[in-house]
Amino acid sequence: MLAAMSATADSPGSPAAVVVPRTGGDACPGTLRLHRADDGALARVRIPGGVLTAGRARILLDAADRLGDGELHLTSRGNIQLRGLRGDCGGELAELLRTAGLLPSDRHERARNVVASPLAGLDAFGRAGIRPWLTELDALLCASERAEALSGRFLFALDDGRGDVDALGADLTLIALDDERALLRIGPGATGALLPVPFASAPRAALLAAETFLDLAAGPDVWRISGLPGAARAALPAEAARRAGLVPPPEPLAHRATSAPPEPGAVTGPHGRTALHVGVPMGRLTGARWRALVETAERLGSGELRCTPWRGVVVPGLAAGPARQALDALAGAGLVTGPDSPWAGVGACVGRPGCAKSLADVRAEAEAALKPVHARLPVHWSGCERRCGHPHGEWVDVVATPEGHRVTRVRGEVRDTPVTVPDDPAALAAAVATARGVRT
Repeated sequence: MLAAMSATADSPGSPAAVVVPRTGGDACPGTLRLHRADDGALARVRIPGGVLTAGRARILLDAADRLGDGELHLTSRGNIQLRGLRGDCGGELAELLRTAGLLPSDRHERARNVVASPLAGLDAFGRAGIRPWLTELDALLCASERAEALSGRFLFALDDGRGDVDALGADLTLIALDDERALLRIGPGATGALLPVPFASAPRAALLAAETFLDLAAGPDVWRISGLPGAARAALPAEAARRAGLVPPPEPLAHRATSAPPEPGAVTGPHGRTALHVGVPMGRLTGARWRALVETAERLGSGELRCTPWRGVVVPGLAAGPARQALDALAGAGLVTGPDSPWAGVGACVGRPGCAKSLADVRAEAEAALKPVHARLPVHWSGCERRCGHPHGEWVDVVATPEGHRVTRVRGEVRDTPVTVPDDPAALAAAVATARGVRT
């Protein structure tokens, strides 16, 4: 049952925001479909490619200050969540986001799940500029009536050839090979089929593949390509190629997806410009941290921010000298500005008290287990078996259980033998450090 959040009238044809309890089905929140949590209503604002102007960034913080808990929460898809929202603010929030251009299509607001290589065009490691892909794909999604049916879990990834977001297991991934050629990966990771596609027509091919997936899905409960029945999943690449006018390769193609996210710090780029990449502890951006980033972008950079799928933020376009000083200032604001920070690679779900399903305050536990480190795997702390927001690739999985915490080293689809640690902070910190391969 949907309970209306607000009696505020929206523009003609614009649905009012509603709050939805977390029950069965696709429970991904949006900006019109909010969710109840123990700390209030929750909204997830889709930010395709994580790209924000400084002006829109300020509007998001204003919304958090006036309507929520005053913080912005980064997700593992580079989106932004507002938490602790008042129960009567749905219409006001939706109109605020529409006016700012953050809600270009009410009917597609949960379908705009697009991650992109956050350092694309900012260093020497990408093979081609992919900003045109991002702009075109978002426009195509919002213009497609069929794409309205995509679930809030379906994910597009735009990789500039470096392999960072290709490793995230998206449903559809575009991979730049050069300015003329690209690959379309249909399905996640090594199980996905690869199709050669001209660079210029890659976004259209990705949209057609998404629409083909919807046509082949057995019903509304098939949210992602990995959930397709076997025969339908096998038929998807050829049918998508046919609709896009592509020629499938005579033999299956192979393309290795790497999984290394960018390190925090300064990134040297073309034309003497520098970008700053900073990590956000636990993905929580207080008002002070967010304002420090926005002011850096406005005063010293290009006026743009890029939120990353690894709960970080990139500030492009600084001169080399001011960049060093800005990085020091951002470190002073509590952001992660170098690989030696004890916060580097540490993530957690919201845990208690914000989530009723959580068995522990995992954010506090993660902070208590911090150690000065020199080498580490990423670690993600989860309050329950859902593991909301966990990373991909190789990482350490820490899950709260009734018996304590289960610590497991994960390598893609392979899991080491787990170790269960009782609720002793020192023992838990030692077990996590060992699993991460930390040298203290």
